[in-house]
Amino acid sequence: MTQPIHVLIVDDIRNNITALEASLARPDLSVLKAESGPAALELLLKHEVALAILDVNMPGMDGFELAELMRGSPRTAHVPIIFLTATAQDTNRTFRGYEAGAVDFLYKPFDSRILNSKVDVFIQMERQKQQLATQLATVQQLLDANEMLMAVLGHDLRTPLSAVIASAEYLARFVKDENVANIGERIKSSGMRMVRMVDQLLNLARLRGGRVALQPRAVELMTLARNIVDEYEARVGKGRVFVLRQGDTLLQGDGDLLSQVFSNLIGNALQHGHKGSAIQVRLDGDADDVTISVHNAGEIPADVLPTIFAPYRSGRRQHESSGLGLGLYITREIAQMHGGDVSVRSTAEAGTTFEVRLPRVFHPGPGERADGAQPFRLG
Repeated sequence: MTQPIHVLIVDDIRNNITALEASLARPDLSVLKAESGPAALELLLKHEVALAILDVNMPGMDGFELAELMRGSPRTAHVPIIFLTATAQDTNRTFRGYEAGAVDFLYKPFDSRILNSKVDVFIQMERQKQQLATQLATVQQLLDANEMLMAVLGHDLRTPLSAVIASAEYLARFVKDENVANIGERIKSSGMRMVRMVDQLLNLARLRGGRVALQPRAVELMTLARNIVDEYEARVGKGRVFVLRQGDTLLQGDGDLLSQVFSNLIGNALQHGHKGSAIQVRLDGDADDVTISVHNAGEIPADVLPTIFAPYRSGRRQHESSGLGLGLYITREIAQMHGGDVSVRSTAEAGTTFEVRLPRVFHPGPGERADGAQPFRLG
């Protein structure tokens, strides 16, 4: 149901209020009336107002003083103000009205059609504002429902997957038949890939739902890189991933999120690079930034590069990809949340290099959610 739009009329003469109310009468408009500045402030505390029409000459608190109080309060600072006055036209008085925050200044007697046309503009703006607020609330509900669905699916999928992976690992380790052991390894590998897909879906839902809160602290990127490399070497064996450092690699950031960046980039290099080729992780620190570079042999097709950081894309063509294609999208989102960015270079001769640039000191952006949001954790 459409909410009524409130317009506030403030005048110390009741007949003037009655005349204005009659002039502005329309079905979608609710007129709030006050005969003094203090009474107007009480109404402004109770109602959201699309427009305030203030008489300048009032005993006690005049229209200019009321406007200054309105502009000084976060609740009413955005309310448009039209001044009305019966005094002779005075340029200084007009300028004082605009300095007090007025959007217009009318002298009595005025043409009611002119006032109504001005009021109509602010009514339309308020109606659009209400529609946008409704749409935003609907989108937020959908995002919340999507995140809840992803969380439920994640929980319901992980339980049987854990059983499948455990059974496959038992077959691979303890069954003497080599064919059965190989089947167990393939089942385990597929199960782990499905777990990573579930984790990526959950991470995507949190990112798009605005549920990711940065928790910056002092982080040594070299330590994070070595930890992730150790995890991968436990799966693929030692000697494929090399970590090099130049300069100071200590910065302020969210260690869990930055670990996800290393995991995504190194995992992509191992999956999409030439089979058995070496992966080089390089960390370079200068006075202001720290750069993470992950290089592997192999070329990303030229037609894939323009959309490689989009969700559900990967370093291969869609029909060749074995994953969801969310890792690079999540990597870019994390980098940008830290005030940095990510880029890629890829040629047949030089191979592929992903480069993440991160500022050494974390600076929260406008509206950065420091509290209350759900932290983003590694799956």
